[in-house]
Parts: sequence; C-alpha cells; structure tokens
Amino acid sequence: MKKNSAPRLRKVAEAEFPTHFGGFRIFGFEGTDGDRVEEAIVLKMGEFPAGDAPLVRIHSQCLTGDVFHSLRCDCRAQLEIALTAIAGEGRGLVIYELQEGRGIGLLNKLRAYELQDQGADTVEANERLGFDSDLRSYQLPGTILRYFGLSAVRLLSNNPEKVAAVERAGVAVAERIPCVADALATRRKYLRTKKEKMGHLLE
Repeated sequence: MKKNSAPRLRKVAEAEFPTHFGGFRIFGFEGTDGDRVEEAIVLKMGEFPAGDAPLVRIHSQCLTGDVFHSLRCDCRAQLEIALTAIAGEGRGLVIYELQEGRGIGLLNKLRAYELQDQGADTVEANERLGFDSDLRSYQLPGTILRYFGLSAVRLLSNNPEKVAAVERAGVAVAERIPCVADALATRRKYLRTKKEKMGHLLE
C-alpha cells in the first residue's frame, strides 16, 4: 500500500474458528490501493462495547516461525503471547498480514537467511539483496480496525511504527503492551538488531 493512503476494504469471508486458545471468528479481507491488492486475516474473540479498547495484535506472516517453529526469530512467540493475552480477557483481535520477511517474500527471506549465516544481520541481509530493511506497510490494519468500529485499542507490540500507523488511521493507542519473547541464544542477534537498528522497544 502507498504511504498515507487508506486502502479500499472488502470482507471476503467470515466463519467460526475454534483454536487451542479458544473460540474465534476468522475473517478474510482484501485491501485495494490502485492496482495493488493486499490480503489479511483477522481472528476476533468476543464483542467490543462502545468505548472499549480491546487488545489488538498486528502480526506479519512468518511461515518459518509461525508454522515451523523457527527459533531464528521471535514471531511465533509473539503470536502466542498475543493469543494467550486475548484469550485471558475473552476479547480482542489479531490482524495477520501477509507480508512475509518484512515484505520481501518467502524465497527472498530464505536468501536473507543464507546471508545471515555468513555474518550479516537481518537489516544488512535485506539491503544486500536490494531491499529496504523493512518494506511493510500498516495502512490496511488501520482500515480493519475502523471496520470493527474501534476508536481505541491496547496494542500488543514492540514496534513504534505500528503504534504510529494505528494512530495515523485515527485509532487511539490507549496503551502499548510489550510483547517480548525470551532472548534465546538462537535469536539474540536478531533481537539486538531489532532494538538497535529498527527502534523496537525491547525491555
């Protein structure tokens, strides 16, 4: 999505979605901006009374972490932290964006892994492949939050850019709740790069 543009949103599907974390409804959305289409999945638990600020997690797809339990990154750990917190309150949203590898795609992400094995950090690897350090855009989540009638959220995130994007969309971030995974040896360099080069708030 283009910066500062609000994509046109279309709900594609909605269904019941039981999980180990509890019962959700799953939604499929398409966001269109010009000739570009972005897809997102939303897991919704419970109802949101007027004026409520539910827990929300904006999560970028990570096949290697979310599906295969990779310990190179903290993606699956953050997703599970968020789902556990939402289940504990009985209401909340997970917006799952299909932006693999910070937007460079799965196969380029694996190419970046090769460079990381040779000593590059995640930012350096993306740049050596000819990409910016992070190509993700968060206009679509803001539009989705407005679709659900939310004017305020408590955002489960360590990323200041997500906070800023939500507020640019006209949704107040009443609280930023840290979503910090254990600093395992296998992802310590990854987490350090997030903090030092990308400004993530890792307490």
